[in-house]
Amino acid sequence: MVDPTSGTPVTEIKLLSADLLTPVMSALVAEFERTTKYRIRLILATTGEVTQRVHAGESADVAIMQRPAMKRLAQEGKIMGSTIVDLGRSSVGVGVRAGAPKPDLTSVEGFIRSLMLAKSIGYTDPRRGGGSGVYFAKLLERLGLAEQLQSKIRYPRSGNSAAEHIAEGEIDFGIAQPMEILAKREIELAGVLPRELQDPELFVYSAGILREAEQPDAATSLIQSFSGAVAAVIIRSKGLDPS
Repeated sequence: MVDPTSGTPVTEIKLLSADLLTPVMSALVAEFERTTKYRIRLILATTGEVTQRVHAGESADVAIMQRPAMKRLAQEGKIMGSTIVDLGRSSVGVGVRAGAPKPDLTSVEGFIRSLMLAKSIGYTDPRRGGGSGVYFAKLLERLGLAEQLQSKIRYPRSGNSAAEHIAEGEIDFGIAQPMEILAKREIELAGVLPRELQDPELFVYSAGILREAEQPDAATSLIQSFSGAVAAVIIRSKGLDPS
């Protein structure tokens, strides 16, 4: 790759990342490129789609996704386990349009009442592999509410985030992760699901170097940067807790 401004060769790092992290990745990539000689080719997809691409043998240097999926890829020999670093922890949040009534998130019982009273509830289609959608669909099954609420469920028509659906005003409230909700001016973060309904391990996002990485040294520099002190400030500002 050649730098268009200077005409000198630069090293390009190919990064596959869960698209849920788009606001975080945009800021981290910009800071990394500003302070190093490297350039990043960022490809965003759901964690499920990133996993499929790695399985298919797509050439890349670094992957960033939910920790459970990252560990499975390491066990399969696709990711170098020794390189895996946790970058941040998220939770399952609830968003509403700005100024709209907020669901009761103070207890499991209160949240269930809010679900029953809602006319429509939005979350990512779990068939696409988005983390919060897959988790919430399973949660409704666990609570015994999946069939009862089926007629209220609305999946986004395009994209992967329920935040878009909330902003369009087509649902009473939507299930997404806080960083997705905070990225939209038209909507508000009502809060997160009650502690008893969260999975403290599922929404940890980790970075790792692919076994067949073409730029392993550059990939190591990227992970060091993304897990450093400056990155922690950026990560927190986007709605994640730095690891």
